[in-house]
Amino acid sequence: TKSRGEELKAIAEAKKVIQEMTGGAESVEYGSASLLQVATRSQLSSFTDLKSFEVVHMVRDLARKEGSTMLSQLAQRVASAMHSRDPFAKIKGLLSDMIAKLEGEKSVDSTKKAYCDKELSESNAKKAEKTAETEKLSTQIDKAAARSAQLKEEVAQLQNELSALASAQGEMGMIRSQEHEAFVKNKADLDQGLEGIKTALKVLNEYYASKDKAHTAASGASSGIIGLLEVCESDFAKSSVEIAAAEETAAADHERETKENDVERVAKEKDVEYKGKESASLDKTASEVTSDRSGVQAELDAVLEYLTKIEGDCIAKAETHEEREARFEAELAGCKEALRILEEETAPSLIQRGVLRGVRRHA
Repeated sequence: TKSRGEELKAIAEAKKVIQEMTGGAESVEYGSASLLQVATRSQLSSFTDLKSFEVVHMVRDLARKEGSTMLSQLAQRVASAMHSRDPFAKIKGLLSDMIAKLEGEKSVDSTKKAYCDKELSESNAKKAEKTAETEKLSTQIDKAAARSAQLKEEVAQLQNELSALASAQGEMGMIRSQEHEAFVKNKADLDQGLEGIKTALKVLNEYYASKDKAHTAASGASSGIIGLLEVCESDFAKSSVEIAAAEETAAADHERETKENDVERVAKEKDVEYKGKESASLDKTASEVTSDRSGVQAELDAVLEYLTKIEGDCIAKAETHEEREARFEAELAGCKEALRILEEETAPSLIQRGVLRGVRRHA
């Protein structure tokens, strides 16, 4: 591949630099498998050593690029394996194991990705469903509570009006009673006075009409007295009629207003009854819906808790699935390429790239 060609070119250039310079950088990087130490001991003189060195460098470079501690450790194990009795088999085994491990992790990650996608999708759908259900129930509760509160206010107003109506009816009844008592007394007084005047007129008329009255001189004044009494009789009779008519009108008005008040009272009492029942029903409904909402809210809380856990496992990571997928692919490709180098490349191909010549010159 293009990237591998660039890598091999970089290796050749690095070898040249190492051949011309000294220092401890190689031992820091490769430990016991320092390139200079290997070259000094003529351990790169064989074809297997050359390929092993290339594998070490490739794996180390890939570890740096991907930031993989696992590959860094693999590079160190490969470097150590260069001193084993059968380095080729040992290194090949290390690479094969790493490839198997990476493929296993990739498979597990893909399975987890499918699981996460399914769980996140279902959990978010459940969250939306339960949230909408909770909001719908909350709306029902708010409407029922608002209507119930309005009805309670109306009932309170009606009760105040009933109280005022009862008070007005009581006051009207008391006034009517006082008016009737006054009428009875005044009527009795007028009737009694009228009877007295009639009696007096009878007495006077009989006296002045008699032939044997004692003094004739007083007969001239009789007409004045009798006339005055007749005026009083007329006034008393007129007043008696007037107060009787007033009493009759007042009684009729009182009866009519009492009936009107009774009709209004009954209507308001029915209104209080119906509104009270409706308010109680709404309160019961609100209580039941509140209980239902509590159950739905508990389900929503459980969904949110689970969703938080799933998001923590599936989303809240520094590395996304796509990034992990790309890393797995890069690590797998690198390890497979390293394994291919061990299995397929020949010494002449390495010499053509200048690797073997550089090592031999240094040796």
